[in-house]
Amino acid sequence: MSRKRGISSAALIGIVVVILAVVAVGAYLATRGGGAPTTTTTTTTSPTTTQTTTQTTTTAQAKAAIVIGVTDKVTDLDPANAYDFFTWEILYNTMEGLVKYKPGTLEIVPGLAENWTVSSDGTIWTFKLRPNLKFSDGTPLTANDVVRSIKRVININGDPSWLVTSFVKDVEAPDNLTVVFHLKIPCSYFLSVLATPPYFPVNPNYPNDRYVSDALWGGAGPYKIANFTRDQELDLVPNPYYYGPAPNNSKVIIRFYKDASTMRMALLSGEIDIAWRTLLPADIVALSKQSGINVISVPSTFIRYLVLNVNMSPTNNLLVRQAIAAAINRTQIISTALMGAGTPLYSLIPTSMSAYKPVFLTYYGDGNLSLARQLLSQAGYSETNKLQLTLWYTPTHYGDTEASVATLIKQELEATGMIAVTLQSAEWGQYVQNARSGQMGAYLLGWYPDYLDPDDYTTPFLHTGDNKWLGNQYSNPQMDKLLEQAQVTVDEAARNQIYAQVQNLLAHDVPIVPLFEGKLYIAASSSISGIVPSPTMILMYNSITKTK
Repeated sequence: MSRKRGISSAALIGIVVVILAVVAVGAYLATRGGGAPTTTTTTTTSPTTTQTTTQTTTTAQAKAAIVIGVTDKVTDLDPANAYDFFTWEILYNTMEGLVKYKPGTLEIVPGLAENWTVSSDGTIWTFKLRPNLKFSDGTPLTANDVVRSIKRVININGDPSWLVTSFVKDVEAPDNLTVVFHLKIPCSYFLSVLATPPYFPVNPNYPNDRYVSDALWGGAGPYKIANFTRDQELDLVPNPYYYGPAPNNSKVIIRFYKDASTMRMALLSGEIDIAWRTLLPADIVALSKQSGINVISVPSTFIRYLVLNVNMSPTNNLLVRQAIAAAINRTQIISTALMGAGTPLYSLIPTSMSAYKPVFLTYYGDGNLSLARQLLSQAGYSETNKLQLTLWYTPTHYGDTEASVATLIKQELEATGMIAVTLQSAEWGQYVQNARSGQMGAYLLGWYPDYLDPDDYTTPFLHTGDNKWLGNQYSNPQMDKLLEQAQVTVDEAARNQIYAQVQNLLAHDVPIVPLFEGKLYIAASSSISGIVPSPTMILMYNSITKTK
């Protein structure tokens, strides 16, 4: 996630049919009442009904337990420090924020808050909590708990704290049902940021001055944690105090597997009902032909890309970077290395977002060797004076297919007849260090979103200073100005026009070559129903049902 997360974990989150920008901006516009000069109220009625402890328990006893297998690990169950995709999934199921995503969509709907307003200048956001909220142990949940939890994230200053500190100047609770955010600058996508775990209220047992990695106290989500044995099993049971409907299952058991093959065998043997993150492409192909197994495609917003160091020879030459962009054939990478588990990407912004423009396809095509050779000739290279390029990749962090992806890119570049590529690899820790210290000229990376908005796919990569983690030394004052304008522009059409300029400048400067969007898959026993694939890439467990 953050500017840290994209380069770090294979994890997370998260990372959409109608764009989050549309959703966030739409919600923002709605709350602003069309930009009226005074504060305007919006939203919302409770989508669900209150459940009593007795009702929930009685219903749950008639339902079956669900067993889910994963190859991910839980890193930190404290939202003040949790910063990986799968752990956030656990938090989304055991905690809840003031707003949340409507299942299967990027539409932001009320969560613990039943409505909200925003000031005309876009800097003061006021949320009204539902009455009679409780944590999963029955402790009342008030606005002061929300404020304490957010200030706790700021105080602890863990990995995801920037999601709060970059936006929130102050947060206060004028009464037990009201939370008021004072933002540092107007933020058109604040609702998307607010939907992330660092904003989730946590049980009062969480200390203010430190995070607790194996904390089981939880928050106020659909489930509570009944048992956690690290790297082995995590058990969730319905939260009897949740304000919404009880889950469609009596229990969710998460089992952790060392690799995808072991998880696939566990599904075939009936040891688990669902194989989730992350199956290998070959497993997906095999399971899709297996009787009694359903394979479900999940829309995703995680992206892969090639970084080019603009200050290191030979990629400091604009013509060289443009030639590389022209030579790469994304379709071939997806069909060969990924066995179809991906979608070509011609911008850093995902294809599902309305701001997306396929600028690299427009500028360079896909696998356009003649254009690549033309650009290389202009740069002074030839078949007898080849461009010497070292391409770096990390062998395990992005899965077993990474070496194949790097090898295919090498073949595509060398197909120009004017580039000689040397492949080098390093394990993740060293790889990150090499990137951040600017020691690599061309290297493969991936990005899982922190929040679902075009800003999260552009500013961390292209804005001077925000992209230090990337290590490619890119800086362009015109790009900085455009990104800053987009951050405070509320009107969706106007914002998309700015992002069109951003993407055109990206395609011209080529500090990064977008490659593809990944695809996720869920393989489930035919006894399972109610799985709702979501563009958030988060699997919510409460809708899943098992036929006994």
